[in-house]
Amino acid sequence: MELRILGACPLDCPDTCSWEVTVRDGQAVGLRGNRDHPYTRGALCVKVNRYLEHTRAHDRILHPMRRVGPKGSGEFERISWDEALTIVSDRLTEIVREHGGEAIWPYQGTGTLGYVQGSEGEAGRRSWNVLGASRHHLNICSTAGNDGLRLTNGTPGGMDPETFALSRLILLWGTNTLTSGHHLWKFIQDARANGAHVVAIDPIRTRTADQADTFLPIRPGTDAALALGLLNVVLEEGAEDTAYLEEHTLGWEEFKAEILQYPPARVAEITGLAEEDIRALGVRLAHTRPTGIRATMGLQRHEGGGAALRIIACIPGVTGDWRHPGGGVAYSTTAHVPLKVDSGDHLLREPVRTLTMTRLAGQLDESVKCLWVYGANPLGSTPDQNRIRAAMRREDLFTVVMEQFPTDTVDYADIVLPATMQTEHMDLHQGYGHMYLMWNEPAVEPAGECLSTTETFRRLARHMGLTEPSLYDSDLEIAEGLLSGTPGITLDRLRKEGWARLDVADPFVPFTDGFPTPSGRLEFASDRAAAAGLPRVAGYVPSRTARTAGADREYPLMMITPASHTSLNTTFGNNPELLRRSKGPRVLVNAADAEPRGLVDGEPARVFNRNGQFTAYVEISDRVRPGVVAAPKGHWPKLSPGGANPNATVDERDADMGRGAVYHDNLVDIARL
Repeated sequence: MELRILGACPLDCPDTCSWEVTVRDGQAVGLRGNRDHPYTRGALCVKVNRYLEHTRAHDRILHPMRRVGPKGSGEFERISWDEALTIVSDRLTEIVREHGGEAIWPYQGTGTLGYVQGSEGEAGRRSWNVLGASRHHLNICSTAGNDGLRLTNGTPGGMDPETFALSRLILLWGTNTLTSGHHLWKFIQDARANGAHVVAIDPIRTRTADQADTFLPIRPGTDAALALGLLNVVLEEGAEDTAYLEEHTLGWEEFKAEILQYPPARVAEITGLAEEDIRALGVRLAHTRPTGIRATMGLQRHEGGGAALRIIACIPGVTGDWRHPGGGVAYSTTAHVPLKVDSGDHLLREPVRTLTMTRLAGQLDESVKCLWVYGANPLGSTPDQNRIRAAMRREDLFTVVMEQFPTDTVDYADIVLPATMQTEHMDLHQGYGHMYLMWNEPAVEPAGECLSTTETFRRLARHMGLTEPSLYDSDLEIAEGLLSGTPGITLDRLRKEGWARLDVADPFVPFTDGFPTPSGRLEFASDRAAAAGLPRVAGYVPSRTARTAGADREYPLMMITPASHTSLNTTFGNNPELLRRSKGPRVLVNAADAEPRGLVDGEPARVFNRNGQFTAYVEISDRVRPGVVAAPKGHWPKLSPGGANPNATVDERDADMGRGAVYHDNLVDIARL
């Protein structure tokens, strides 16, 4: 008997594909993108095409385990679920009694974005609130940009990416669409067929930049200056939309004064771009309606990341593009999704502290007695890798990891709990790069003794004797609650059809009824920003590397860590075929920087700074400009030469807003091995 089961990709990608699993005799034998879904259109990515193979991998964790060797050794013995939950329950009870609930750090990541099983719905939060555990600030991905967009627009929500098909000028700003969200490209192709011009703005000549009509190799961390320079040209051309500015914006005269400080000649010095290229794009921007800007998360991972998105969001306020289908900025569509997440905050008996995801190295101190990791691999993905490793060696730290594979983080666990994969549990998803909700129906039974996140927490609650009724809600009950505020979309409908478009106009034009700011207008100047200690008027905040590059003679190279084409963060970092295709850890170096260092193409080199070092194979390439190097993220340290990846060199430091991460704000040097 053969069945077709509709589901959705759970991974940290804007496309959140709708997929179909073919099941024969209880086994998943086929996986493809859903041809009926308007965004997925039948295609998955090179990574997810191997998902079924991944669920059957030889190194998958299938049973609970207890550590028997030193922390970091990865030596475990198999135990039963009852043994595991007894050990965990006893330790948590002891920790809460002796140190208080705040001594527990529930460290959740974006390994799945599901609203039932994953980070979007804060799975497990109810249990942590009952225990009084510390809050976890999941800031690793997009918080700086979110906050910057809120200051301008009142929300990170913007364009429906499908409306890029209607754009006449498309700016792909700090985003490698063909690697990190390739389904958007079909809509860009539709726009091109109607004469649209595509511009890639990126420190690297990516796959996407290769396909663009214009490529601007910007210096990392200087995007806000470029945005101001482009608007300077718009003013020179007299192309600002005066009616839109008058009717829909606040603080224009103040912001205009800021723009006038950034003529193209000055911006060329800051960004490393040619003045004539800045001017040419500014003229094109001035006279092309609608202009759509795609800016994603890599753009804001530096010290001025929030300011960069704040100013980029101002561009369609000046040009009036927010009034047009196909005009505006697309960053994340999550804010348009009216799901009701009930994480049980009312269950907290008293306020608790918040611990920050990217501050794990510094905040994993003696006050933390239990680190509970799920949907995350901090030893592969979090800044200041060496200090994290040292902190996780503490013998008094009780570490529980819920995982599918033996990551570097698993090697430091005291108890490992086997987790289901997407084909084995139910979940509710929305794409942060489109306007659809999707249901994931389990296609097969869980492998081995794996349990879903929700079932693990239900069993833990029983073992601990917790009596709060909501801790025992079924997955379907959780999903019903999430959908209770979603017009026209019921759980029954989603389970039958697999997906549904949000109840919004098509084409969707945001802010037609005003902006969700205090003034109801797009705010070039913000009292909220001033109250938070930020500049009242949107302006350029350079990254640290942009400020100091060239002055730091010991570490003169600006390093960024872009997404790999063959892994998603560290997911798939152990897949043999995708590892083979990645050709191992690499660092792209311009010939002008390689020659004086004696670097040889294809040979290993040491990339280092004050924080640490990692080993990568040199790729001498003009894809990066002189002074800039790029080391793709996603490699597991334990599977890399030298036992480290680029995060060994990344500072534990905050962006200007949201305590965002600064992965692309890093100075290093490189030496031959």
